[in-house]
Amino acid sequence: MKILYGVQGTGNGHIARSRVLGRALKERGLEVDFLFSGRERDGYFSMECFGNYQVKRGLSFATCRGKVSYLKTLMQMDFGQLHKDIKQLDLSNYDLVITDFEPISAWAAKLQSKTCIGISHQNAFLYDVPTKGVSWLDRKVIKNLAPATHTIGLHWHHFNQPILPPIIDLSNDPSTNDESVLVYLPFEDNQDVEELLLRFNQQKFVSYHPDNSEIVVRGNVVHRPLCYDSFKKQLHACSGVIANGGFELPSEALSLGKKLLLKPLKGQFEQLTNVATLETLGLAQGMDFLDAAALRDWLDEQPAEHVHYPNVAHSISEWICQRSWESQKKLPFDLWNRVDFPSYTANV
Repeated sequence: MKILYGVQGTGNGHIARSRVLGRALKERGLEVDFLFSGRERDGYFSMECFGNYQVKRGLSFATCRGKVSYLKTLMQMDFGQLHKDIKQLDLSNYDLVITDFEPISAWAAKLQSKTCIGISHQNAFLYDVPTKGVSWLDRKVIKNLAPATHTIGLHWHHFNQPILPPIIDLSNDPSTNDESVLVYLPFEDNQDVEELLLRFNQQKFVSYHPDNSEIVVRGNVVHRPLCYDSFKKQLHACSGVIANGGFELPSEALSLGKKLLLKPLKGQFEQLTNVATLETLGLAQGMDFLDAAALRDWLDEQPAEHVHYPNVAHSISEWICQRSWESQKKLPFDLWNRVDFPSYTANV
C-alpha cells in the first residue's frame, strides 16, 4: 500500500505525531510519502526521517506576542495558490491519503475520490467534548478545513466519545529528573520569556524558541535553537515543562510524568480549550499571561505522576493495514481500557 501523508506544519505537534505514526506505518511495510504545508521550507528542522518530502504553502495563522493576529493572518493567506496546489496534486499513484489537519492533501483526495483518513486532535472537536471560546466559525473550520472519509480524533480523555488517546513516542529512554525546567513558548516574544525566567534565579531553565540561532546562556536561562534530538533529550531530563496550549508536547510530558504550566495562545480556541481541559482534569496548571505569581506557585508544586498511554500508533497502523474501515469503532474501547491515569486526575 502506498500512502500520501499530509501534515499541517504550522505547529511542531502535528509533525511530532506524524514521526511516530509514519514510523509505525513503515514498520508494517507500507510506503509513505509526506506533504507538509503551513510554513516555508526553511522553517522546518530535523526532518531527515521524512525523506524526500513535499512542501506547500497551505494555510496558517500569524501571531504577535502570544496572540493570534487576524490582520496578519488574512494578509498572508493566498487562496489562489491553495486552490492551485489542490488541483495540481496528483494522487493517482496512491492507495490512501492520511491528513493531519492538512488541507491540500485532504481536498485533493476528496476531489479525486480517494479514501482519506483524518487523524488529528482537531477531529476530537467534531464530537461532544469540552470546549472554551469556540465560535461558529471555529466549528466550520474544524469541519471543512481538511475533510476526510474517516476521521479519528485524539484527546487526553475519552469524555464518553469515540475518540482515541494521544499518539506519543514510546520508544525513547525512560525519563530522568535533573531539576531543570524545559520552556517552549514559540508564540511568545523571546525577550518577554527571558525576563520572566530571570526573576527565578535559583531555578535552571532551558528555553527553546524559533528566534534562537545558537546556544546562549544568560544567568539561569539556557537558550537553545530548535532541534528535535536535543529537545527530546531535555524533555526526558527535565522536572517540568512550560509551554503554550498545544496538544502533542503536553501529551508527551504527561506520559513522562512531567508537571505542566501552560499559557494558551490568545484568540486560538483550541489552545484555550486544551489548557482549560487539562486544568479540569487536574493534569496541568494554566496562566493567562506570562505570570510570575503563577510560575512561583507552580515551581513549588509536587512532581507529577505518569499518565500511561498505550501504543496508539501501533493500533492505528494495524487498522490501516487491514483496510477494514468499519472496525474503527472498536479502537476506542480497547485503547482507553489500557490508559492508566494518576490518582489525582479528576473524574469527568
